[in-house]
Amino acid sequence: MTTISDSPLAVDFCGLNFNTPLVLLSGCVGFGEEYTRVAGFSNRDAGAICLKGTTGEPRLGNAPHRIYETPEGMLNAIGLQNPGVDKVVREILPTLDFSETRFIANVSGSTIEEYEEVTRRFDDSPIDAIEINISCPNVKEGGVAFGNDPAMSARVVEACRRATSKPLITKLSPNQTDIAANARGCIEAGSDAFAVINTLMGMAIDIESRTPIIGNNQGGLSGPAIKPVALLKVHQVYQVCREHGIPIIGQGGITTAEDAIEFLIAGASAVGIGTALFYDPLICGKINRGIKAYLEKHNMASVRQLTGTLTLNSPRPATRCC
Repeated sequence: MTTISDSPLAVDFCGLNFNTPLVLLSGCVGFGEEYTRVAGFSNRDAGAICLKGTTGEPRLGNAPHRIYETPEGMLNAIGLQNPGVDKVVREILPTLDFSETRFIANVSGSTIEEYEEVTRRFDDSPIDAIEINISCPNVKEGGVAFGNDPAMSARVVEACRRATSKPLITKLSPNQTDIAANARGCIEAGSDAFAVINTLMGMAIDIESRTPIIGNNQGGLSGPAIKPVALLKVHQVYQVCREHGIPIIGQGGITTAEDAIEFLIAGASAVGIGTALFYDPLICGKINRGIKAYLEKHNMASVRQLTGTLTLNSPRPATRCC
């Protein structure tokens, strides 16, 4: 694999060498096999690939419709359809080429015990790192999402930390009051990194039937529409992370090199590509070339020099208009 010193695009993420700062996001590339059959696609364009969310037992997912295109975005409510951790570890992981890129497991669960057990199964596997999807509903607490409550978020991270020595990436939800406070609690519980942000909750309505278009009534909104929110959340979480040297995967609506560069400046060490892959499977190469051109233009030797370089405007006192 490309080493950190070989390429201006290479990054060190939790001790893992990424060929580029791009990470293909969970749920967008299946278990890595969906895009390998696209002509011209190369795993080497991605620093890492996040596998599809995996639970303890197989899940069929939600009833249709499960995806709906919106202006500048997409709603999805797949419902974590997956074959279960046993099949993923025994049958799918052995088919992946770990010499081309890094692979990150995505752990989901309905209870803290399920999170811990699935994490333990991935710990005893060749997977490079583990991402925790804490936006799942807690069935023991009336369906409240783990990620929307700082105390529950920390408990999930703590349980997963007990189950693995691999790098642990906590995927933070934007659907909460204080994302920075949640991040601080997750760091104390043992998180090595963050993915910021998960989808925003949204709805679409069929005006003829007067019913939600999504079978689950609501779904996660992704795509360019959420980019301004995602940028702010990355900036807010970075204020906590920089004190501890904790890296961030910034994600939410990235479709161009300029988008990716904004997230890096805001505090991300790597950037996630998701919804854009659905309409342009070869977008990673284009984004990489754009980032490299930016580095050359600004006489920067490494993409790592961009992280956290945002300079805020000085606040100005309000002026009277009359």
